Amino acid sequence: MTLQCELLTGADGACIGVATLDAAPTLNALTLSMIETLDAQLRAWASDPHVVCVLLRGHGPKAFCAGGDVRALAEACRERPGCVPPAAARFFAAEYTLDYRLHTYPKPLLCWAHGHVLGGGMGLLQGAGVRIVTPGSRLAMPEIGIGLYPDVGASHFLGRLPGKLGLFLGMTGAPINARDALDLDLADRVWLDDQQQTLIDELLQLNWQEQTALQLNSLLRSGHQCAKAHLPEAQWLPRRALIDEVLDVADAASAWQALAALRHHSDPLLAKAGEQTYRGCPLTAHLVWQQVQRARRLSLAQALQMEYAMSLNCCRHPEFSEGVRARLIDKDNAPRWHWPDVAQVPAAVVEAHFGKAWEGRHPLADLDG
Repeated sequence: MTLQCELLTGADGACIGVATLDAAPTLNALTLSMIETLDAQLRAWASDPHVVCVLLRGHGPKAFCAGGDVRALAEACRERPGCVPPAAARFFAAEYTLDYRLHTYPKPLLCWAHGHVLGGGMGLLQGAGVRIVTPGSRLAMPEIGIGLYPDVGASHFLGRLPGKLGLFLGMTGAPINARDALDLDLADRVWLDDQQQTLIDELLQLNWQEQTALQLNSLLRSGHQCAKAHLPEAQWLPRRALIDEVLDVADAASAWQALAALRHHSDPLLAKAGEQTYRGCPLTAHLVWQQVQRARRLSLAQALQMEYAMSLNCCRHPEFSEGVRARLIDKDNAPRWHWPDVAQVPAAVVEAHFGKAWEGRHPLADLDG
């Protein structure tokens, strides 16, 4: 099994739905089956009057979720170059539908995001009503390394970060620690790693019949107060002024060049971020620049609809499958990008990533409904 779902019954008969991503060997990477099963279970719990709260978590000590199963997607793309594999279209439609359901869930939905929280895992976390990290959580949108782009609603949540930080995180894939996540409103609470069962036990003891919000907040605040002394030092807010200055440029190519130049910086954090950009996919830099610009006035549903087009078009172009080959399949870490020079990426290619890649009505048209 890759997803475990159970109902826990409290003292007053109220039920807590617990959904556990259960694929620890792959760091709980999301498959289409996991996504569809979780979405169906969330719909069932939403309509069940006995279920008062849902907890989403991941099995294993290393990760809540390391993203989607991009290996399978990339292999399908390699088999049909220039086309959108039906499996990819189905995967992205299901994933983004699930992400939207989380954002609009009608009952308290908590997400316990320990360890690695990458890509698709960030999509799950950001959709939850209460986003819980632990002191060792490591969040990131690292798609620049594989020739994709930050999806799963990142157009929406990165675009709302202070100053140029969203653009920076998208173009570098830099990791975010628990303190950063709280600072940047990418998490709501921090709890200690060994307190998850305590949280569940306390949820089962709550009186879900009256003053629910007050009781739940008091419980979450109590655990947060105990854990906050264990938070690491902030990484990115203290560097915001410098990052804003570096990215005060006119276009994507200039942004990529400015970030790549940071690999020579005396600050190790900035140097590592710059190196990740330098070794990343130049086309992705253009896509991140465009998605952040375009998403400024988009609703969440509209952002996900835009990302669906981008994802399908990434499957049609060579960078995604090559990036996954180099980083995750052959692991030679030497991707041969089709457009290795950021200044030479054709504007028409970038624009094509935002075009329609399906027949008829948008597959995610109902998200606004």
